Amino acid sequence: FRLMRISSTTVALARCADYREPALLDVIDRMWVACAPSFSLRGTQVLLKPNLITARRGLLACTEGRFILAAAKWHLDQGSRVTVGDSPAFGTVESILEQLGIGRQLRDMGVRITDFRQTRQVALPSGLRVGVACEALDCDHLVNLPRVKAHVQMRVTLAVKNYFGCVGGMRKPLWHMVHGGRQGRFADHLVELLDVLPGGITLLDGITAMHRTGPTGGEPFPLGVAACSENPVALDLALLEVLGVGLEASPLFAACRRRGLAGSEPESLKYPLASPADLQTAGFVVPPDLVSIRFNPLRFVKNSLRRLLIRMGFLS
Repeated sequence: FRLMRISSTTVALARCADYREPALLDVIDRMWVACAPSFSLRGTQVLLKPNLITARRGLLACTEGRFILAAAKWHLDQGSRVTVGDSPAFGTVESILEQLGIGRQLRDMGVRITDFRQTRQVALPSGLRVGVACEALDCDHLVNLPRVKAHVQMRVTLAVKNYFGCVGGMRKPLWHMVHGGRQGRFADHLVELLDVLPGGITLLDGITAMHRTGPTGGEPFPLGVAACSENPVALDLALLEVLGVGLEASPLFAACRRRGLAGSEPESLKYPLASPADLQTAGFVVPPDLVSIRFNPLRFVKNSLRRLLIRMGFLS
């Protein structure tokens, strides 16, 4: 398949005040044309990968349902076959989309809905092998749909972090345990996923963000921004500047810089629409101190058992 184009340094930023469909579809179209004007989607199998972590503590933890729906409609209009998939921490993709209020609409549009249950072993550049969702590896075009969120382990999560959902369900908490200790390389291995995932684009939902804490339980922040790039590293840099969060304050972005990835230096980026300076905001609060990436062992066992019971249909 076509590998992710992390050499691109173009980021399309746009104001978007709310989730009303006509304006949102127009913003998606303008950003896409600015980032990938010559790429044809007709006949392609597109996988939309939103953040569907859980709806247990409110819907703000997930990518906004209307944003997912608009992305699906836009890609269907381009002649693509569309699937929506993720590997939630709790619940199923189907149940979370229902709670977001868009499950039936997606099905009526002919969109396939899937949980990432089948995985394939791939080798990361470091030699680490990891089970990645077959749907992510086999699609023609991977469309990353993250929501801007504060995060108690990563300070803020944007485009790069959302790809972690392509790792098969039970393997994600295991990564936290094995690679999240004091000497662990959790952030470095997560960034390595960019080397093995197929090409695509990120459409970032920054219209209503989550701040103060996260990835769940935070508070809404009216950021009013949407963003698009073929390179998630470049997009993360642009949003960190919009939010006023120092680049080195993000462990994931620091890992991108250690690898010298394209898009990790501010002077290298190109902004065909708005620039970060045009959209800079004040008042977005991130956690001042980060908690350990490695889960408490008791919590790890308890949550892993719960995930297994949900997957087997004993819990919802």
